[in-house]
Amino acid sequence: MKILIDNGHGVDTKGKRSPDGRLLEYAENRLLAGRIVSALKAQGHDAELLVPEDNDVSLFQRCDRVNRFCYALGKENVILVSIHCNAAGKGDRWYNATGWCAYTTPKDTPADRLATCLYNAAQIHIPDQRLRMDLTDGDPDIEASFYLLRHTSCPAVLTENLFMDNQADVEYLLSDIGQTNLVNLHVTGINFYLGIH
Repeated sequence: MKILIDNGHGVDTKGKRSPDGRLLEYAENRLLAGRIVSALKAQGHDAELLVPEDNDVSLFQRCDRVNRFCYALGKENVILVSIHCNAAGKGDRWYNATGWCAYTTPKDTPADRLATCLYNAAQIHIPDQRLRMDLTDGDPDIEASFYLLRHTSCPAVLTENLFMDNQADVEYLLSDIGQTNLVNLHVTGINFYLGIH
């Protein structure tokens, strides 16, 4: 299985930071994504960063990179997880919104199982954090028509790793334990999807 980890946004993306400027989403995403890839590789998986560059690679280009792997290897042999931090506002002040969640595209798709595996891992690795879910269709993922999820051929999930405009979440995201827990969440969830427990 080819495991692609996408680190959302780039150094040149406007905004995307905590109100105090300590957390920059592009940097946090790259840190988490890089550690996830390293941990998966250490376990013998074929894992790779989708965007090794620091600049913001367009959604079209990112989808093209994913679909090239799907064409070469078969879409059933590729998965994509895109790493992000959520926000309630526009970086102007602190908010109370909190929680971890995973997005897939609407309707029942192969990505739903991957998202459920990630939620199961979240219950293990971040039990004290709120899990944001939509259980109306029988599974926990939240459905949205995000471009990266809609225009890639393989199972694709976008995770929102807490809120960059919640003070407690920012402290957690910047801490060693918080980062380690979020890395382990993704690695364990991917292993669950691959049938490794």
